[in-house]
Amino acid sequence: MSDKILMKGNEAIAEAAIRAGCTHFFGYPITPQNELPAYMAEKLPEQGGVFLQAESEVAAINMVYGASAAGARVMTSSSSPGISLKAEGISYIAGAELPCVIVNMVRAGPGLGGIGPSQSDYFQATKGMAHGDFRLAVLAPDSVQEAVDLTRQAFDIADKYRNPVMILGDGVIGQMMEPVEFKEIDSPELPEKDWIVDGAEGRERNIIHSLRLKTEDLTEHNWKLARKYEQMQEDEVRYEEKLMDDAEVAIVAYGTTARVVKTAIKEARAEGIKVGLIRPISLFPFPKKVIKKAAQQVDCFLTVEMSTGQMVEDVRLAVNGERSVAFYGSPGGAVPSPAEILVKLKEVME
Repeated sequence: MSDKILMKGNEAIAEAAIRAGCTHFFGYPITPQNELPAYMAEKLPEQGGVFLQAESEVAAINMVYGASAAGARVMTSSSSPGISLKAEGISYIAGAELPCVIVNMVRAGPGLGGIGPSQSDYFQATKGMAHGDFRLAVLAPDSVQEAVDLTRQAFDIADKYRNPVMILGDGVIGQMMEPVEFKEIDSPELPEKDWIVDGAEGRERNIIHSLRLKTEDLTEHNWKLARKYEQMQEDEVRYEEKLMDDAEVAIVAYGTTARVVKTAIKEARAEGIKVGLIRPISLFPFPKKVIKKAAQQVDCFLTVEMSTGQMVEDVRLAVNGERSVAFYGSPGGAVPSPAEILVKLKEVME
């Protein structure tokens, strides 16, 4: 008898977060992620946790700051323009070295755009989230099951590095229903939260802040953060390779797009085209060493995204001019079809 449960992506992430020990959720509604806070509103209080719908995204992210500073495992979720509103607070959280998990179910932009699935927030998530020298760890699932698994890992990574972690999905991941299994996973040994603000009996008080007015203090702090991000790049890279052993062309894609690419690759292989897939699961840290190694084997790369081209820049940086990197994009809420990708693949090979 299977232990799997049929669940919508947004709800499965919420359930995974609760099982990972999330005790506080603060958010504000926006399509296409509303099922996640709705699930939290119903289920989290039953577990003794706190759900609060804030008056705005700005208020929500600052509540996340406070709960994390007190030692709670805390989550928020939103979609594209809502994440933009949270961006200043996310910078403060990173500057104060506080762990939290942020879910972005990306909708098409810019501006209000539309509610169709998109990958146009890649730059925002991995490079330009907000002001200052900071990075998020960014995890991009391609299935509801992987979204569940990565949610658990996200909380552990956040606690390990005292840093925000983003789960980057889209309307397809959030809305589709798939069977999922909530596996019992042992968390790695994590550092003690001896920095939290929970009273100061028997010890000196802790002060959590991101303001450092002395240039030398801020310089030292920024280099400390940089070393942390370098450590992430050594220890937290996640990726999937498919049919790369004999591949002459490598397609690079993530999330929902990678699922479509897998179908296109199957069809291409049936026609005798030797093509494989490299799927970044961690967008930061990016699997640049894997792509660099593939450049010694394949004749060329094709990057496929639901955008006008964002991750392709990181692919080109990793390839470093050793092979050509073509791009196929499907922006504005449209999911590319396997047939479209196959046509572009043949064009690239010619």
